Amino acid sequence: MEASYERPDKRRIDELRKIKIVPSVLSRAEGSAYIEWGQNKAIVGVFGPREALPQHIQDPTKALVNYVYRMATFSVPDRKAAKPGRREIEISKVSGEALERAIFVEKFANTTIDIYAYLFDSNAGTRCAALTAASVALADAGIPMRDMVSACAVGRANGTIILDPCKEEEDAEDAVDMPLAIMPRTKEVVLLQMDGLISKEDWKKAFELGVKGCLQVYEIQKSALKEKYEKVKKEEQAVIEYLNEQLESAEDAEGSGETLAGGENLER
Repeated sequence: MEASYERPDKRRIDELRKIKIVPSVLSRAEGSAYIEWGQNKAIVGVFGPREALPQHIQDPTKALVNYVYRMATFSVPDRKAAKPGRREIEISKVSGEALERAIFVEKFANTTIDIYAYLFDSNAGTRCAALTAASVALADAGIPMRDMVSACAVGRANGTIILDPCKEEEDAEDAVDMPLAIMPRTKEVVLLQMDGLISKEDWKKAFELGVKGCLQVYEIQKSALKEKYEKVKKEEQAVIEYLNEQLESAEDAEGSGETLAGGENLER
């Protein structure tokens, strides 16, 4: 079946959809990131660490990680209710727990780290896209982390194990959807869910393919952050060069004034 299976978007069975990540897109957040993952579009803002209020929710041993996942009412073909549904609440909980595993929460007692993920457009794999962007936003905020969190989905459609299923593949009769998130350096699993039934052999194959996909996502995350800091470095260098030019001009002008004054004194 795998050899003959043709995916709806013509990708290979082990190929991710196109992913684009842009850090630092929100001026009022400590850290932020925008992601396009296939048709999925999401923006994530990180606020904190800041004092947890009301005080009775404070934990004297660690920071609280508050992750909020929301889909815009216009993000799906059939307009969804503005009120968060059970699915959004569940995704918020498991994604927050995944990120907490990576953050040094013990360094920020009695505080909260608020992470808001907002989906504008969706086409399968939204929790993985949002979680991937959230990890970049945390790094953008400078919050100490053990590692990035990289996520992608793997599954089965039409008898074939596939990486990063699209919506049409998620709706296949024999579909299995398995969102996965890891910390890439150690390959520690921080999120693993599955919808559907699958054999032990296929599960192992799917898991191995999912880890490979997460590692590809990790490289994209690193590239996005590297590009951001290279841009910042260039901007800082341009400012330094400009200030040096202004300083040299001021020194030249001051030197010319001293010569003129000296010449006037000689003429006298």
